Amino acid sequence: MNRDWEERVAAAWAAFDDDPEQDAAGFRALIDTLVAELPDGSPLGPFERACAWDSTGHSDRAVPLYREALALGLSGYQGRRARIQLASSLRNIGQAEQGVKLLTPELDAPSDELDDAVRACLALCLSSLGRDREGLSLVLGALAPHLPRYRRSMADYARALVTPEG
Repeated sequence: MNRDWEERVAAAWAAFDDDPEQDAAGFRALIDTLVAELPDGSPLGPFERACAWDSTGHSDRAVPLYREALALGLSGYQGRRARIQLASSLRNIGQAEQGVKLLTPELDAPSDELDDAVRACLALCLSSLGRDREGLSLVLGALAPHLPRYRRSMADYARALVTPEG
């Protein structure tokens, strides 16, 4: 879409982020108004609507919209965001196993600034399934590169959590 539309969407989100207690229905209506400007079949429409439902506490309403956005071809950075957010929403509605299946391939995707979010969300899904050691391993592995010291040790500990003893 054009730069003006993207800026208006960003402004709507910034206002919501500054005051998340604002009228949720009004915020979703604003997003719906912006989405109505998109051409038919744009994957950005269901994606933005999913984000609005999700951010206002309705993971159940967000899931089909994330799926629609991905089915319409949402890709790249926003596609990765949609997969992360869809996995989180699936976990929230009791379908963590689907979230694990969705995010596991993302561990091998080209690296970007969303890598840690993938690992964090996947760790939550794994924990919901009682696979806490795997989840902790992911979180420690994501944290290790950000530490001023102990990077190698933490990375080793992360691997040891999921490596069978020899």
